[in-house]
Amino acid sequence: MKPTSLAMAFLLGLLVAAGLFLLRSVPEPVAPRVITPRGELAPQEETVIALFEAARGSVVSITTEERVLDPWTRRAVDVPRGTGSGFVWDAQGHIVTNAHVVRGASGARVRLADGRQVAASLVGAAPRHDLAVLRIDTRADPPAPLPVGESEGLRVGQSVLAIGNPFGLDWTLTTGIVSALDREIPSESGTIQGLIQTDAAINPGNSGGPLIDSAGRLIGVNTAIFSPSGSSAGIGFAVPVDVVNRVVPQLIRTGRYRPPVLGVVHDERITELARRRGIEGVLVLGVEPGSPAAQAGLRAARQDASGGLVPMDTIRAVDGRRVASSADLRDALEEHAPGDEVTLTVRRDGDDVEIDVVLGAPQP
Repeated sequence: MKPTSLAMAFLLGLLVAAGLFLLRSVPEPVAPRVITPRGELAPQEETVIALFEAARGSVVSITTEERVLDPWTRRAVDVPRGTGSGFVWDAQGHIVTNAHVVRGASGARVRLADGRQVAASLVGAAPRHDLAVLRIDTRADPPAPLPVGESEGLRVGQSVLAIGNPFGLDWTLTTGIVSALDREIPSESGTIQGLIQTDAAINPGNSGGPLIDSAGRLIGVNTAIFSPSGSSAGIGFAVPVDVVNRVVPQLIRTGRYRPPVLGVVHDERITELARRRGIEGVLVLGVEPGSPAAQAGLRAARQDASGGLVPMDTIRAVDGRRVASSADLRDALEEHAPGDEVTLTVRRDGDDVEIDVVLGAPQP
């Protein structure tokens, strides 16, 4: 055999050997594992899914705009300002959200669960309760409103669901329980009192979204979180639906919220000074003529010959609810509507007396 033929045969042998080696080193195909059947969902899971699917369509995403001056063209333009959540209140296209979501905005757009985006106008806001109402054109055929529950009978430990748009992640569901009741937090407009505390994760963007109970009813409006990091730390707060159901109809009707009128003048600084002197309650500094307080015979403090203040009547409770500050008195009165009769516990001449008062309506 010629040397060339020997070399070719040697190379061919090497190729065959290498091919056999590679064939032996290629792993056999691995088949996917057999799927284990899931079986039925747990009843609790089925309930949560059904609640979310029933409520999702009533929740909206809100994008606000801010009007700024273009430094180059010197023209006013609208730029994105922030995002939040809201929900359909009624068939007239009213959307409830937080006042801080729309504060300072020049405009807003609402995105419905089906993807449609519609312009919204501001109807009114109640910053003290961090509530606001927007309105969209009813020709947009808004979804059905959420069923309204009540917050008076809530109990710590009840299951709750929060739906909103945290960090722009639309229609996010979180679950938890009622962690505490009657909480208060500071806000730009003062102190918001009587809030529901929940451990359902609430993050920036959830503001204005609904808090729902296990019956699918609205029980609160998510408003704030307590978090050093700015994200959910398991402590969120919601405005109780009883407050929402009292404030929102008046915002829709008049564009602003004004509580029922008692007709007394009081000042927290004077009340605090009186408290230091051992006088508990809200000192009545003045009684407006013709007001419910005047008709009930409440007496205002007077000055003595030396110019000192002489207390006459001090309001200590409303319908048995103790009041120790001006804020306490306002909150107690706001639980009622014009025309309601309340019983004031008043300190007068060293004794506690009870005086019935029919609350009046605010002047237009």
